[in-house]
Amino acid sequence: MRPDSSNGAGHVVAQMSMPPDRARNMRITATLMLVFMAGLFLTARQFEGIHPAWGYVLAFSEAAMVGGLADWFAVTALFRRPLGLPIPHTAIIPENKNRIADTMAQFLRDNFLTPAVVARRMQTMNMAGAVGNYLVEPRAGSGSRIGGGAAELLAGILESLDPERLGGQVKSGLKVQLAKLEISPLLGQMLTAAIADRRHLPMMDSMIRWAGLTLEDNEEMVRTMIHERANSLIRWVGLDERLANSVIDGLYRLLAEVLVDPDHPLRSKIEEGLEKLAHDLVHDQPTREKVERMKQEMLDNPAVANWWVGVWERMRAGLIAMARDPDRVLEGQLGNSLSELGAALRDDARLQWQVNRFARRTAVGVASRYGGQIVQLVSETVKRWDARTVTDRIESAVGRDLQFIRINGTIVGGLVGVTIHFLSGAF
Repeated sequence: MRPDSSNGAGHVVAQMSMPPDRARNMRITATLMLVFMAGLFLTARQFEGIHPAWGYVLAFSEAAMVGGLADWFAVTALFRRPLGLPIPHTAIIPENKNRIADTMAQFLRDNFLTPAVVARRMQTMNMAGAVGNYLVEPRAGSGSRIGGGAAELLAGILESLDPERLGGQVKSGLKVQLAKLEISPLLGQMLTAAIADRRHLPMMDSMIRWAGLTLEDNEEMVRTMIHERANSLIRWVGLDERLANSVIDGLYRLLAEVLVDPDHPLRSKIEEGLEKLAHDLVHDQPTREKVERMKQEMLDNPAVANWWVGVWERMRAGLIAMARDPDRVLEGQLGNSLSELGAALRDDARLQWQVNRFARRTAVGVASRYGGQIVQLVSETVKRWDARTVTDRIESAVGRDLQFIRINGTIVGGLVGVTIHFLSGAF
């Protein structure tokens, strides 16, 4: 069943909120300062004639009240109607939510999601290095309010998306992209590089060990084959059993020698075969066509498509878990593997260049093909949000800074009042 998109969006917005006590405390502080200025104003009125200094106090408190009230009205008018009065151009956010959504979408389209802008902005970005640093030291950025909010926002978005529909889109998109990609030269180049760097040796050793284990598991089958192919005389005198033992022992001995001797002739033959395969994957047209046919058969196989949907769901669940609790997810063997990957991304300049180039090309392609759909999704999602919920959450998220505006307005207004009082007395 497809989840309710409005609830999912509300959940995403809920993650944007900061701890409410901090915003409430700043609101109380700003209000108490305004009340204090009102009390100071009444006191200065009582003692104004006693000493000229009380005139400055009166001017300061009066102007501070005006500044504080003006900024209180301005801050309140963003989110609701002050005192519930139907004053024009108040409750700006809830009254103009749809227009804000369209403006936000247009801003994204013009400033972020055009191919030229994406390419220019990503030209100087070292995404691979940043990802590497995070994977090596994930806790270094976990205390950041922006980083925490971004992680919660990512988790909320992933949870609110329709798994079946999104999985189908990812599956079809992956199939289209893989169908366009000719993997035979890529495999050939990877194999050539592995042989040149001697990184194929562990794989060769694993293959030899696997051959030994396979032979061990199928000894009876080998004995049966030799017994069936031996003539009746050999079977009658019982030589077939000795022959089978000799063949099996010889195979074990051969595999052991190949495994321990790095200069064994059979290893050279295997390497020659791998080098020829790498060459044919790049330069031999029949081999390339055969690999492409195999690739296409795999892509057309429903089992592969279903497998990829399962992989995507596990990836989505893993991303949600990592965003919710990065410390728990990055523990153990997975954490060590990710840390090693992060170190490679952070320290290998060539790998960084390749990853950054791939990310840049991918981002430009996404912006070119799906930029319009992305901004439309943003606009429609914001329009579906409940106005009151959005207003409360945004006010809670930025309320502390808005209350600083009230406090600053009170202080600045008072200072302006003192300055005007001084100038009017001096001139």
